[in-house]
Amino acid sequence: MPQGDYIKLFRKRYGYRFDYFEKKRKKEARSVHKKAAYAQSVHGLRAKLYHKKRHAEKVKMKKQLLMHQQRSNLQAKDETIKPGAKPAYLLDRQEAVRAKVLSNMIKQKKKERAGKWDVPLPKVRPISEMEMFGVVRTGKRKTKQWKRMVRKVTFVGEGFTRKPPKYERFIRPKALRFKKAHVTHPELKSTFYLDILSVKKNPQSPMYTSLGVITKGTIIEVNVSDLGLVTQSGKIVWGKYAQVTNNPENDGVINAVLLV
Repeated sequence: MPQGDYIKLFRKRYGYRFDYFEKKRKKEARSVHKKAAYAQSVHGLRAKLYHKKRHAEKVKMKKQLLMHQQRSNLQAKDETIKPGAKPAYLLDRQEAVRAKVLSNMIKQKKKERAGKWDVPLPKVRPISEMEMFGVVRTGKRKTKQWKRMVRKVTFVGEGFTRKPPKYERFIRPKALRFKKAHVTHPELKSTFYLDILSVKKNPQSPMYTSLGVITKGTIIEVNVSDLGLVTQSGKIVWGKYAQVTNNPENDGVINAVLLV
């Protein structure tokens, strides 16, 4: 293996550092000011070469922006004018074509599709990383701070085994792991104690979804085979989605409403 590939190999095995993307974003944000400061202080031939390079970059960027702009202007169809044809103000010969604009029918379908998945809690309170994770100090002198303790309720699934302590970055306490939820059927007006199959979507972050964190507003998949629900073709429904309506870490239980 080449000597310089150890960083790629480490990232492939264990992922990125906890603050890698935040540091990268800040560095990119600062780079604009650094470039401006350098452009103002540079002199002579070096300045000429630098300004020429910056000008080429700006021209390239403007061209790309023009390419990606959606044109909503009216475009006339190119038709050859036949001899003896009447002008446009007498006869409406020019057919206007609106480029790259969705028709009303498609817009209506999109609205219907969006309204189909209305959830009981459309908005939830954002949760900060300080509230979600607790920093775990490790090492002989307790100076390393790369581990995080999840402070919210989680779902890990059957047959879950923790990683060795050396590689485990996110610790999910056993006391906060849940396997069942109290799910209310809105039409039957009754509550059932059902098994959780998976965490479909956590509105806070995709990372919380992958960790299986369950907070208020999270969409979970529950096992509804015991309820006897069937499809139009007569097949038994195995799993359905439900939205969590309480704060499980405060109440000690997961309450959810079935999405029907």
